[in-house]
Amino acid sequence: MKAFKEHPNSVGETYFQHMATSFGFGARMLVAGTGCLLHGIFPFICTSTGSQTITTLHGKMVTHRDKRNCEDAVRDWARES
Repeated sequence: MKAFKEHPNSVGETYFQHMATSFGFGARMLVAGTGCLLHGIFPFICTSTGSQTITTLHGKMVTHRDKRNCEDAVRDWARES
């Protein structure tokens, strides 16, 4: 069970909260990826879909991801780096 809880706990989430968040991120990436593929064929559509999605997901995943105190998150990040 430790393997299922260690990472979610490290960002202040339960297993199921982490699963829901991961599924949401994955779905957004699939939609954005489809937009990028369509943009490759039709360069006049989805002109900012990929970059907007990356910016949004970066903000949610990296900048504001940890549900715990931000100081704890910075300390943990520094230890892992």
